[in-house]
Amino acid sequence: MPQSGGGLDVRLAAAFAAVAGDAPALVVGMDTPQLTARTLAEPLAPAARSGVDAWFGPASDGGFWALGLARPRAELARRLLVGVPMSTSVTGAVLRERLDQAGLRVATLPMLTDVDTVAEAAEVAALAPDSLFAACWRNVSSRSLSDTAVRAGAAR
Repeated sequence: MPQSGGGLDVRLAAAFAAVAGDAPALVVGMDTPQLTARTLAEPLAPAARSGVDAWFGPASDGGFWALGLARPRAELARRLLVGVPMSTSVTGAVLRERLDQAGLRVATLPMLTDVDTVAEAAEVAALAPDSLFAACWRNVSSRSLSDTAVRAGAAR
């Protein structure tokens, strides 16, 4: 489905609106490559979903990496998301407060680190050493170190 216009808050709300219904929906940030199916298997299993209205995955930088709604509705998604300041150190806290104010029973997913910086890329690659992300990181890192050594040698 094509992405809607607007800021990330509006686009996320539109995504939930597009799948409104009685089936659960979960959006996951693409910058958490250490996420595995196992991380989500237990909290999203049918037995664990009973009595849960929403899922919230906090990120270590104060944002969030996942948001799920048991029964997504366009109006609820707009109330929860539109106006939340995105990509700030308080994004997750603001969203979590809105989930609580909406009276939703929220299951909190594990805290993950999303990749926004070089340091976070190295950290996440170390957390998931067998992942494709880690392999790519090792390749980029080794090339970068090699290029740095070549430049340092040429400067002498």
